[in-house]
Amino acid sequence: MSDIDNLRDKIDEITLEMINLLKKRTEIVKQIGTIKKDLGLSVTDEKREENLRSKVISLCAEIDIDEGIGTRFLNFLLNESIKVQTTNKQTHLSIFLKAKSLEQQGKKIIHMEVGEPDFLPPKIVKDALEEVFDKGFVKYGQVKGMPEFRSALAKKTSEQYGIDSKQENIIVCPGARYAVYLAITTLLNPGDEIIVFEPAWPAYKDCAVNAGIKVRTIKTTLENSWEPSIDQIKEAINSNTKMIVLNYPNNPTGKILPKKIQDQILEIVKKHNLYVLSDEIYAQYSYGDWKSVLKYNYEKSIVTQSFSKSHAMTGFRIGYAIANPKIIEKMAKLQAICLTNVSEPIQYVALRALEADTTNNSNIVKSRLDIVIQKANEIKLDFIKPDGAMYLFARVKKEGFDGVEFSNKLLDHGLAVAPGEGFGDFKDFIRISACQDEKKLVEGMNILGDVLKERK
Repeated sequence: MSDIDNLRDKIDEITLEMINLLKKRTEIVKQIGTIKKDLGLSVTDEKREENLRSKVISLCAEIDIDEGIGTRFLNFLLNESIKVQTTNKQTHLSIFLKAKSLEQQGKKIIHMEVGEPDFLPPKIVKDALEEVFDKGFVKYGQVKGMPEFRSALAKKTSEQYGIDSKQENIIVCPGARYAVYLAITTLLNPGDEIIVFEPAWPAYKDCAVNAGIKVRTIKTTLENSWEPSIDQIKEAINSNTKMIVLNYPNNPTGKILPKKIQDQILEIVKKHNLYVLSDEIYAQYSYGDWKSVLKYNYEKSIVTQSFSKSHAMTGFRIGYAIANPKIIEKMAKLQAICLTNVSEPIQYVALRALEADTTNNSNIVKSRLDIVIQKANEIKLDFIKPDGAMYLFARVKKEGFDGVEFSNKLLDHGLAVAPGEGFGDFKDFIRISACQDEKKLVEGMNILGDVLKERK
């Protein structure tokens, strides 16, 4: 046994030395993070990462170690760097929590930082809440969701998109965010890579980093109408790439992809046998020509949906995913470990809510978004008119503008908006939600304009 003991001792020494090196690396990462913050630089530097990735691949070939192992280890290190450098990053949620805290202290706040419709859910939701107890929906249930609810969702999906969707294609989740988490966590492994187009809702990145998955970002720009580059996507794909995330209508820009670009992306996805995770919770709020990923009938697609936006049921925490039954099974296994099942009373309420006509909700939000757009033009914000969703993502054309600093200052004036930094490298942008009534929207935009004038 002496030989094996000696070898084990060497392994221990190498392992402990690797930990010491990781500590040294982390300290340097912290220093770089401080410098980046002072200079207003982005945490993620794709060019720098690609250069390092090339060096790692060359070294793997030189020392004869599997390239996949080397790049997965690199992805672990890069993710740790991101975690260290984004500890105090402010998003729409951090502003929302500060706003709520101020309200508890008695301050009036106009909420234009979150996508929470101020109108009530359909009347049938109230009736359903009263029925739950008498109908006996108070027990443990199936992990994928109530069969009758999943069947109803499958029927709605089939009719809406002209596809053959069945109960087996549906899993009910406590909100679409959790469906996103399940998809990323169960379908991908640590060291794998996903591609996200920014600006993007931060949950995609957060879920991936938490699971040890590397995010490759494709940055879109206002100048290019928030459209991703097909060449950039092709260049970003490697042997570790396993998924592309789509979110259209987009949060925060309201962009809807031209069909030609979306078709090209799906061709790339199919060619490389990738998963495509399509977050379509703003489908009802599409004011342009929008196409669901479901219409492509691609077996490795996962579409997430929610009642939060369409039925104004944000607090009910009810959403669902539509996918191939094999994918649903994988997601269900993790959900069973974490939840047992989604609340049956809430599922019953959502089942009844499917009977309601919610088309006027999109009309309401569209009219409110028009008000925000008009006021934004008056105060000369730089933006592209959104094709959908319920937000305006606008750039403030002032030298040295800092969206985080500005958003915190607005709280002092009774207005909450989301800093663009929460959606990627967009320090000079803010996201404005059009989910308040007309009077509050006008008041909020007037406050925004007045505070901008003070910065001259």
